[in-house]
Amino acid sequence: MEREYEVYRHAEFGNISRISIAHLYNLRRSNTYRGMTRRFVKTKPVVSRIGERVRPDPKEQPGYIRIDTVHQGDLNGQKGVYHINAVDEVTQWEIVASVERISESYLAPVLETMLLQFPCITRGFHSDNGSEFVNHIVARLLNKMLIRFPKSRPRHSNDNGLVETKNGSVVRKQLGYAYIPQKCAELINEFNTDFFNPYINFHRPCFFPVSVIDSKGKIRKTYPYEMVRTPYEKLKSSPQAESYLRPSVTLEKLVTIANQMSDNQFAERMVNARSNLFQQISRFANRVA
Repeated sequence: MEREYEVYRHAEFGNISRISIAHLYNLRRSNTYRGMTRRFVKTKPVVSRIGERVRPDPKEQPGYIRIDTVHQGDLNGQKGVYHINAVDEVTQWEIVASVERISESYLAPVLETMLLQFPCITRGFHSDNGSEFVNHIVARLLNKMLIRFPKSRPRHSNDNGLVETKNGSVVRKQLGYAYIPQKCAELINEFNTDFFNPYINFHRPCFFPVSVIDSKGKIRKTYPYEMVRTPYEKLKSSPQAESYLRPSVTLEKLVTIANQMSDNQFAERMVNARSNLFQQISRFANRVA
């Protein structure tokens, strides 16, 4: 305003050019000023045309995957490693992988490797609405593999409930909550492939629900003890199980893997490998620090 009056000779700025800076702040805090300058608009939701908002419905057929991410803590402003957890909705066959970051460039190759580790042909890929999965790179990958891409509906928190329960009961139980540096993702993936994934699919029993109609006509899910079985046993008991398998996978190969060790023997082997993994992570963290 001083320049308007002194440099450009606009006389109407003569008085206001002498106003103090402190008084300008007083004016800007006034209700009159705020009423003239503030504008409120309604929030515009982001509409993504990637994926389809539908209720997941596998029709009792294996090959429909639910997927989510698990973050392994922060430390001094540094992000930890991320785990990708994928679970078959019918058999509860589960594949866990780890990545340094959840950007598209890191996720795409890991997702393709994970989907090929499932014994059944993947027909559906259900995720929440996070941008790590709902993006064009993942959509192109699923289109290339001819996989349908549904995503969670608004106000339906149970759409992705299966994998979210596995995040706590499987991933957190074995890998904990403590910070793990991102550079250790490759070490964790070796553990996942050699020990963790075989253990949870061939040697860790799961409860499978049975739907019953109560006296009021409502459908309720029960978990009878006789339905407790491993994901491998659930897959083997499925009608026409062989028709769901990938061309390179046979029931004979799965039987061979399952019978190599007992549940307790493999669990002991897995726990020892996990201890070695944590020691390697600790040495890496101390070396970096």
